Amino acid sequence: MTKVGLFGIGLDTYWPQFDGLLNKLTDYQDDIKSRINQFGVEVVDAGMVDNPSEAWLAAEFFRKHDIEILFLYVATYALSSTVLPIAQKLKVPVIILNLQPVAQLDYEAFNRQGDRGKMTGVWLEHCQACSVPEIASVFMRSGIQYDIVTGYLQDEQAWREIEAWTEAAHVAASMRNNRLGVLGHYYGGMLDVYTDLTKQSAVFGTHFEMLEMCELKKYRDEVKDKEIQAKIQEFNDAFDIAPECKISEIERAARSSVALDKLVKNRNLGSMAYYYEGEPGNEYENIVTSVIAGNTLLTGKNIPVAGECEVKNAHAMKILAEFGAGGSFSEFYLMDFKDDIVILGHDGPAHFAIAEGRVKLVPLPVFHGKPGKGLSIQMSVKLGPVTLLSVVEGKDSVFLLVAEGESVAGPVLEIGNTNSRYRFSIGAKRFLNEWSKQGPAHHCAIGVGHIANKIEKLGQILRIEVVKIC
Repeated sequence: MTKVGLFGIGLDTYWPQFDGLLNKLTDYQDDIKSRINQFGVEVVDAGMVDNPSEAWLAAEFFRKHDIEILFLYVATYALSSTVLPIAQKLKVPVIILNLQPVAQLDYEAFNRQGDRGKMTGVWLEHCQACSVPEIASVFMRSGIQYDIVTGYLQDEQAWREIEAWTEAAHVAASMRNNRLGVLGHYYGGMLDVYTDLTKQSAVFGTHFEMLEMCELKKYRDEVKDKEIQAKIQEFNDAFDIAPECKISEIERAARSSVALDKLVKNRNLGSMAYYYEGEPGNEYENIVTSVIAGNTLLTGKNIPVAGECEVKNAHAMKILAEFGAGGSFSEFYLMDFKDDIVILGHDGPAHFAIAEGRVKLVPLPVFHGKPGKGLSIQMSVKLGPVTLLSVVEGKDSVFLLVAEGESVAGPVLEIGNTNSRYRFSIGAKRFLNEWSKQGPAHHCAIGVGHIANKIEKLGQILRIEVVKIC
């Protein structure tokens, strides 16, 4: 499980002055820990840190546990010198939790107490905001990466933000532990697709596994008839197979799908980018023209496969998959200026788990711009909110380009490809201009839901820029 750190801060001078204050604050921290645990992460809790000496011990504790991010619960006023040593030693993003116990203090009951000492203790129980500017100032001046979540303990909006941080931490860890297979070579001449694998590894931590077509052929040659029949049953479960699909083509695709599964398993791959042509009639051409169905099954199982050897888009698809949003391979198909929408789609593998209705497996007499013919996927993305994501290799750095829109109903191109209609808040013309000006490759990944805020948090963890178009 992804590990996240948690510690509370206070001032040890307060504890003997205000009876019961420490116990109440630690109870609140226990509640926070319990809630974060529900988000599917392991919370590494250092307890209450209330002086600089304790801070050094907490920093060492967190360092040993290799946490992804650190939640700093401001329990009451605390000195910034209590916090800085931890942040400096860990070098992970610090999320300041400015969470009051209640949304509003009962002022009348508070003022009725009469005992100013007790009243001060109650105030300190609710003065989380007091330290936030001080901590932020010190972090800014020290170059510490941080963000702030402000609210109260039962504030669902605040908890959604906290959950988004845990999701982003999980995705960052998943990308770092991912093995991305590169099978074949780039589509010749697509200069925007070419990428620097070293730079991609440096940003995401991903390991690149270079694959050979002859290895895939070896697995394909070893496929048994019973494996083919089992895979055909899987095709029937996942797809609506068009009646015009020849049984020979279905069996050819099934054999390749079994081989792809073995390649992925034996190389422990979490994603893949591929493209190959081969000489006409060559066995490798036979393989590469029969992989769309199998690669679609893998993509639907959150092992995304990007065609045309688009490594950057395999990263984008993996990010969306790890966020639970799907992640389907797409490019701009055409614009409808009357309806003010953009149609995006692609041939090749798709994420069938985010399809509107059942996915169709259909025959294509020709793969446009590619050799051969075979079976292809025809689907549209679920109607409703969507997020587009591109991993952009700019002139100076890698960054994430994101846009939120809507998948809307209407006519699409029934050409044996994935394609859907998308509407954006800034309009189709401005969207396409603003998106293109950021310099992405012509491919992007599409996922369901609006998750730009989560992607922005992932960018903070990875220390890369996130550009949101709309």
